[in-house]
Amino acid sequence: METVLFLAHTEPDGSLARPALEALAAAKAIPGTLVAGLFGAAAKPVAAKTFAVCGPEFAESRYSTDIAAAEAIAKASGASVIVAPHTSRTARALPGLAHRLNGRADTHVTGIKTDGGVIAISRWYYRQRMDAELERSERPWIILLEAGCGEPFAGELAGALEPVSVDPGALRTKAGGFQAPKSDQQTIRPDAELLFVAGAGWTKNQKDGQPHLEDAGRLILGFLHQTQASLGSSKSLVDLSGEGQQVLPFLTHLNQVGQTGATPRHPKGLSTCCHGEEPHVVGWRFIRERRAVNLDPNCGWARGKADVVYVADAFEVMAKVNALLGK
Repeated sequence: METVLFLAHTEPDGSLARPALEALAAAKAIPGTLVAGLFGAAAKPVAAKTFAVCGPEFAESRYSTDIAAAEAIAKASGASVIVAPHTSRTARALPGLAHRLNGRADTHVTGIKTDGGVIAISRWYYRQRMDAELERSERPWIILLEAGCGEPFAGELAGALEPVSVDPGALRTKAGGFQAPKSDQQTIRPDAELLFVAGAGWTKNQKDGQPHLEDAGRLILGFLHQTQASLGSSKSLVDLSGEGQQVLPFLTHLNQVGQTGATPRHPKGLSTCCHGEEPHVVGWRFIRERRAVNLDPNCGWARGKADVVYVADAFEVMAKVNALLGK
């Protein structure tokens, strides 16, 4: 039987974020003995035995302290399989932990199966066009589970907390604070209920034969402000600047979804002025409810890739939507 370690960093108050709760649910589904390991400023027990490395030195994301805490927890637990949420913090430190433990690590995992007692993981390859299922005989095996690929654990979190002593050593890196845009300027919101994707059609000539970028920006930002949705973009739109064409100034490659962009996991998605395949087939794979607005009834969205397609002018539709939201 495997000894399964659920490993995660905590929030400032010692609680677990949703990605960590999803990884906890996946770890509980693996046959074997489950233990937990937490590191951060504070921790609360989440399993019958919870190893914890806590203190102000471990509050911030720092490779040296994170990997020291993870290594101490892994050795104390004696786990053969380690399941953790794939966050920027764990993705930075846990592959190094696999090297220290002479084990193996798999990142960007989208699912864990245990048919017949054999653990297998799912992962996307080749620009997320191929779904592979992998097994490993090497132990310890560190599995970083992508957020949004499962339901979070909803049961009672209780157990005994067992502190683990770790010497953080000389801290050469210190957090100096956060720099972030104002909330009304932020367009990427991973926890938003809705993903709004703008396609290249917003920058093209409209019915009067002229582009209307100011109107497009006003409609898009107005919708985002009223709904607090997250903004995505097709590759064609974010690459227009390289072709000498006008672009929406608030869009960057960070907003891109699709073949070479992100694969967001929002409950709902609304695509406007998009017509290509990549944002829909690849970038929207994990969106649960998909709708689109496009003048072309034969666009890529209309061929079975959206739940609902509105054949209409996006400028007119979004102007009416914003007016209704304003009421």
